[in-house]
Amino acid sequence: MLFGLRIKSIIFILLGAAIYSFGIVHFNMQNNLGEGGFTGITLLLYFLWKFDPAITNILLNIPVFLIGWKLLGRNTFIYTLIGTSAVSLFLAIFQRYQFDIQLENDMMLVALFAGVFIGVGLGIIFRYGGTTGGVDIIARLANKYLGWSMGNTMFLFDFLVITSSVLLILELDQGMYTLVAVYVGARVLDVIQEGAYLAKGATIISEKSEQIAKEIQKMDRGVTVLKGRGSFTGAERDVLYCVVARNEIVRLKNIIIKVDPHAFISISTVQDVQGEGFTLDENKKPLL
Repeated sequence: MLFGLRIKSIIFILLGAAIYSFGIVHFNMQNNLGEGGFTGITLLLYFLWKFDPAITNILLNIPVFLIGWKLLGRNTFIYTLIGTSAVSLFLAIFQRYQFDIQLENDMMLVALFAGVFIGVGLGIIFRYGGTTGGVDIIARLANKYLGWSMGNTMFLFDFLVITSSVLLILELDQGMYTLVAVYVGARVLDVIQEGAYLAKGATIISEKSEQIAKEIQKMDRGVTVLKGRGSFTGAERDVLYCVVARNEIVRLKNIIIKVDPHAFISISTVQDVQGEGFTLDENKKPLL
């Protein structure tokens, strides 16, 4: 910890900023693709008048920081400063030292790579407590003082920026590929931010719940026993709940059916998993 800040969080915010900036320079800027939010404005200014995105990114965010810093809290505000400054720094570095990625003849591939790099970069930044400033702060202000939802505010801002980019500088096909990149980036961001490790949760109702629980434990998976009561019969019965990796779900169902072919099984997707067997080992130590 450093002044209440986690060194690990700072390192990953810097990593996320580097990935994000690499994507902006090597896919958006090199192939005339726009973007939403403040990044979209910096790209629009770059395409129109060759303003350096590394500088305009900072200049655009300064007034937003001054207005909205109280909303973020101390640590989040500092992480946001680090994230925004790091994005500008890496934008400057990657513009000076560029890789020649020749994908001009396959704009769909360009859009996909742009979305992946931007989504992964932002996802890492958000997951470790930072933001890149800009629309995120504006959305929080609009939510507090105008009652607007943050999602709607961010969507409206992105829509206006992308539409302006198409009207002012981008060709129609470039605008369409920009939408593809934004969509892919949003989906990748969700996966990174909410949890890249999707698992399966199983709810099991059986007259042989104790025997099923013992068999599941042989998979080195824990089982939680809940008390349930049938609404029709009024009979009380144990309800089992367990979480397993995706590649273990077939084995789990086979175990249940072998013990009780008439068991009721409900399988659901678990978006994020933390704890022993997934993010911690048997000694409660983080898995690398």
